[in-house]
Amino acid sequence: MPATKVGVIGAGGRMGSQACRTIEEADDLELVARVVRGHSLEMLAEAGAQVALDVTTPEAVAGNVRFLIDHGIHSVVGTTGVDAEDLASFERAAGERGTNVFIVPNFALGAVLMMRFAAAAAAHFESAEIIERHHVNKLDAPSGTSLRTAWLMDEVRSGAWSKPGSRESLAGARGAESQGVRIHSLRVAGSVAHQEVIFGGAGETLTIRHDSLDRTCFMAGMLLALRKVSSLPGLTVGLEHALDE
Repeated sequence: MPATKVGVIGAGGRMGSQACRTIEEADDLELVARVVRGHSLEMLAEAGAQVALDVTTPEAVAGNVRFLIDHGIHSVVGTTGVDAEDLASFERAAGERGTNVFIVPNFALGAVLMMRFAAAAAAHFESAEIIERHHVNKLDAPSGTSLRTAWLMDEVRSGAWSKPGSRESLAGARGAESQGVRIHSLRVAGSVAHQEVIFGGAGETLTIRHDSLDRTCFMAGMLLALRKVSSLPGLTVGLEHALDE
């Protein structure tokens, strides 16, 4: 069976360069295009790319994905910060063109399991908050992983989370809120990607935590997404769908 032809958008960055090395080492994938700043996306089509990995910036990803859809190239998006409006646009366009879009907020398999465990716990506790910590160069806050986690947690609940009665003496002290869950974003030198979900109930707490210590932890999930995107029709959000498949 011939290798799948893959292009990487954002190949000059730390994640992109690591992805290129990993793809080159995979027997069933062929790296045919490295798109860096200043390059035209047309080189993906010219190289015959069947799948493209986008690890650029939140500002660039929407235009990149629309180009890929229009040119019949399946896309795996590892860039976070994609909003609901863009997701709806991707879903419409992907359905019309028959080209698949796979949005992956986090490629780390442990992070995906952390989100799954948090969703399982969400039905059994009255309160929960999320603390996410990333490197200082991360462009978006809160992280896509924390937003995805809050969404998955809310999806399984039949009622609202309990609301603490504390008053902010300093605006922003209680973090931001998504799906009724407070999210606290830390940007600290020396960090890669870290998240903990803290649940509280009568007389007990439960903490579910994941730490990415090196970007190599993202590579297995990235390869899985590249291999699965062609079999996931339309728009798919979350690497757990590839795990389930």
